Amino acid sequence: MSNSAVEFRMHTDGDENPVDWLSVPEDVILEACGNPSLPELGIIEQVWETNPIPAADVPEAAAKAVAALSFADVPEGGEVALGVGSRGIANIPDIVAGVVDAVSEAGYEPFVFPAMGSHGGATGEGQREMLNELGITEERIGCEIRSSMEVVEVGRTPDRDVPVVADANAAGADAIVPINRVKPHTDFDGEVESGLSKMLVIGMGKQRGAQIAHKWAVDWSFRRMIPEITEQLLDSLPIVGGVAVVEDQHDDTTLIEGVPPSGFLDRERELLETAYELMPKLPFEELDLVVFDRQGKEISGQGMDTNVIGRRPFSINEPAPEKPNIKRIYTHGLTEKTHGNAMGVGSADVIHEDIVAELDAQTTLINALTASTIRGVKLPPVVETDRAGVVAALSTIGVVDPDTVRVVRAADTMHLHRLYASPALVEEARERDDLRVVEEPSPIAFEAGQFAAPSLRD
Repeated sequence: MSNSAVEFRMHTDGDENPVDWLSVPEDVILEACGNPSLPELGIIEQVWETNPIPAADVPEAAAKAVAALSFADVPEGGEVALGVGSRGIANIPDIVAGVVDAVSEAGYEPFVFPAMGSHGGATGEGQREMLNELGITEERIGCEIRSSMEVVEVGRTPDRDVPVVADANAAGADAIVPINRVKPHTDFDGEVESGLSKMLVIGMGKQRGAQIAHKWAVDWSFRRMIPEITEQLLDSLPIVGGVAVVEDQHDDTTLIEGVPPSGFLDRERELLETAYELMPKLPFEELDLVVFDRQGKEISGQGMDTNVIGRRPFSINEPAPEKPNIKRIYTHGLTEKTHGNAMGVGSADVIHEDIVAELDAQTTLINALTASTIRGVKLPPVVETDRAGVVAALSTIGVVDPDTVRVVRAADTMHLHRLYASPALVEEARERDDLRVVEEPSPIAFEAGQFAAPSLRD
């Protein structure tokens, strides 16, 4: 259990495990809900046509992306700052290594700086450790990593006089190249969302820049703020372009492209449309219950991707996606790589006690304060077993018929290729070309109340 979890003891005597008083025992849940019959679950598979870049070709593709950028104004032997974030991007060590090799071969001195806002506990060492866990070490990528939370102010926005800040190491370099995946954002909809521009505004701004952006977004909105501040950063700093990555439904690398400064908004808008088409989604628009085995920051910035679950209860003046409509969400645990950061846990209706045991209160709260989304870390009701979680969720949606209730169990919001599905959904899958039935429904197997069947991960 994380040391920070003791913060949840509050009214206890200090010796009691916080999970003990937060979690409701299974027998209490079953008695309160009448121990209802649960639906059987089969396995279905989404049929996707993909064209990923072979893993062995990723470094070369990254190098070609660099070749598309102009370094004409960079002095020979000049320093090139490469911005790298904390998200779980496929092949990210190979992509960064490919960029480093290309920059080095062109006669420049590359270094990597973490462009991840307040992640890593808002410390330089914490952000270096996050890169290390992504496989991005100095030995692996072949260049220095400079990790610091120090920022410098590089300007102010013309209309609102908002300070624009950037990583001090990056601002002092002769050139800057952010490397990031372009994808739909969890907190807002806009012409550009998560990608190169957002990395410049929020990631490169470190904790201070991220906090400034999220505070001003309450009145300004991200969809208008990010383009405006991006243009100011492009005018104020030696940004020679970025390396954009797009992934397919399996989260495999499908595109690596060098985007010049002039294309940060226009080309990124086009890449976002492609990313929307390729992102994995739940194959049903109406669901009674979705069970996620895990959530985490490398899965989504909000732990569970809001574009997948159709919920955005903590966003800043942004509507939730129209679909899907999910009546209840039950989540079992946190990923190891999230380091106890339970950002977005408030999107669930019921959670397993493992989340509380793994939760790092300080890291989670810092992230929520920086993002101005404290509602997203409110703890839902806590249960001690998976059976209790499923029963509690289904018992609060009205009359439930095991043959017609619509239930899905998935590994997380990123891995949606194979899914456990209730009989009604399995029957629907038989009639659809985009779905395949892999295994017929059978009773849910529990061991001491926990799921006996393994998680379905791609």
